[in-house]
Amino acid sequence: MRARLSILGALVALGVAAAHAAAGVSDETRWIVFSASPKGLPPAQLFRVQTTGDGLEQITTGSKAATDPASSPDGKRIVFARLGSGIFVVDLDGGGLHRLTRGAHDHFPVWSPDGKHIAFLRVYRKAWRLHVMNPSGGAQRRLPLAPPAGRPSWSADSKSIFIPGEGALDQVDARTGRAEKRFPVTRLDPAISQAATLSPNSRSVAFVGQAPSAPGCGDVSCVVFALHVAGLPSGRTRRLADGTGPAVWSPDGKTLVFVYRGALYLWPIAGGKPTSIATGDEEAAGDAPPAWQPR
Repeated sequence: MRARLSILGALVALGVAAAHAAAGVSDETRWIVFSASPKGLPPAQLFRVQTTGDGLEQITTGSKAATDPASSPDGKRIVFARLGSGIFVVDLDGGGLHRLTRGAHDHFPVWSPDGKHIAFLRVYRKAWRLHVMNPSGGAQRRLPLAPPAGRPSWSADSKSIFIPGEGALDQVDARTGRAEKRFPVTRLDPAISQAATLSPNSRSVAFVGQAPSAPGCGDVSCVVFALHVAGLPSGRTRRLADGTGPAVWSPDGKTLVFVYRGALYLWPIAGGKPTSIATGDEEAAGDAPPAWQPR
């Protein structure tokens, strides 16, 4: 009987694999969620597309722009900011829309890996300050010891939060904001790009920063902004691509995805040919990192 069940289980697994193959879906396929203007017209809304380039669909609608998407640890929900309205959460398929905050300038919500908290930015005394809440929007509080911040990133154990400061990435305690470590990073400046993102293993940070101007050029038109990756703790920075939006890491930390010229680009960190994902008539926005489904 046990042998029959084993054979049956194998046949079921083969059937599922065949169905996935027929549908163009594999175990490695993930959704990427990004902000884009529907048919090039504002306000921007959230869309999703598979890493294969298939399944492009609109997730949100509304009269105000949706931006700053970040995935829940189980990959089933997306937390995002709606400009002028606060922070919301929505199911990956567009259902279950729920409002979490009412701060008109709340930005960059990011789920902790253990799923218990969401970190976000809110203006406090004319500066962006780090706040946390639970996934239902309750227990909203400012971390009083945290310095002015850019987009937060969580450590893998959910005990620390990394925030970009001027010329450095600050690691702070996730309960109080107390400074734990400071990693100097060349060209990291939250005044230019608040959207730095930490790799899954906390060993690298990706950010948009100003690149060196051409020799002898002192004109503002010569200013170039580029996507950089810095190693931690060394802070050694390398320039990847010019004129892109901020990036987010794949779950395995091997690839970055970002917006470039209205499309999504997948860029292998170790080298290799980047691939693009067309977004059709939907003009992808490069003001915030996309969200990459973790599982």
